[in-house]
Amino acid sequence: MITLVEATRQALQGEMRRDPRIWVLGEDIRQGGVFSQYKGMVDEFGPDRIVDTPIAEATMVGAAVGSALAGNRPVVETRFSDFALSAIDELVNQAAKIRYMFGGQGRVPIVVRMPSGLRKNSAAQHSQSLEAWFAHVPGLVVTAPATPADAKGLLLAALRCDDPVIHMEAKELWQLTGEVPDGDEAIPLGVGRMARPGTDVTIVAWSVTLHEAIRAADMLEHAGISAEVIDLRTIWPWDKQLVLASASRTRRLVIAHESVRDVGFGAEIAATVGEELYGTLISPIRRVASPRIPVGYSPTLENVFRIRAPAIARIVADLVDAQLDPALLQGAGAEASLGGY
Repeated sequence: MITLVEATRQALQGEMRRDPRIWVLGEDIRQGGVFSQYKGMVDEFGPDRIVDTPIAEATMVGAAVGSALAGNRPVVETRFSDFALSAIDELVNQAAKIRYMFGGQGRVPIVVRMPSGLRKNSAAQHSQSLEAWFAHVPGLVVTAPATPADAKGLLLAALRCDDPVIHMEAKELWQLTGEVPDGDEAIPLGVGRMARPGTDVTIVAWSVTLHEAIRAADMLEHAGISAEVIDLRTIWPWDKQLVLASASRTRRLVIAHESVRDVGFGAEIAATVGEELYGTLISPIRRVASPRIPVGYSPTLENVFRIRAPAIARIVADLVDAQLDPALLQGAGAEASLGGY
């Protein structure tokens, strides 16, 4: 059992030992990084491969793009996904488009690590989940692991990918522990997994919200409702076939995510399933996601933004026309935390 942050460190260390073209740049990474993702790595790989930078995200990503075109495989640490917006031109107009614009003669194998989502009292500029922004851009791969094993496997896949990868890591999951396989087997990009089997409804989630979806399924089981939970793992490309197969069996679909509901990636999933399974579903597709507001600093305002298991369970119960025990909903704990930072 190791933490998610240790799992990602294992993945990066192993690949840097295997491939001398991989190097890392970002702020304070020689000191281990703000979440200890790089703890001790400068001692092994030296300052030429673990490179501290000024607070200049556009310069970081621009340098990484140039390095990649010259044959290297850089990793950019943005500290928070919010800060990556300072490098939006380098990501969207350069990294994402070069392979297409030059007929495949130039590839940009960079990994941009973006710690994302809520983190206790981090407020509006340090708490955003922006996966839908990057999934919208042709040429970018977007990953969002929910477990230590997937964090390792997806980071390995990202480091070996020949296209730019936005690797989104939920800050509230850094200290989550779990079993992680030995070795260096990557998880294929675009392949989700069934996190929990069920027959009455499909719940699709990713990243931190996956754990709330599983808790909701446990609560629903007490009411005789069998919920299947799908962990998307990769936002783009996403596993359409897995979601469609599950929703065609259960004939009901709920999508849960921490990012803002409006124009969120859940809408893309809902539209696709609605088009493909029109006439198969027996209830409307529902989304459980955050309101279209900035994240508040105070715990009370921050919790307005949080998506917790009771909210998911209530939506599912409404779809199947069932009643849930109020005591059970309260017992799930809207304030339940995954711990860590």
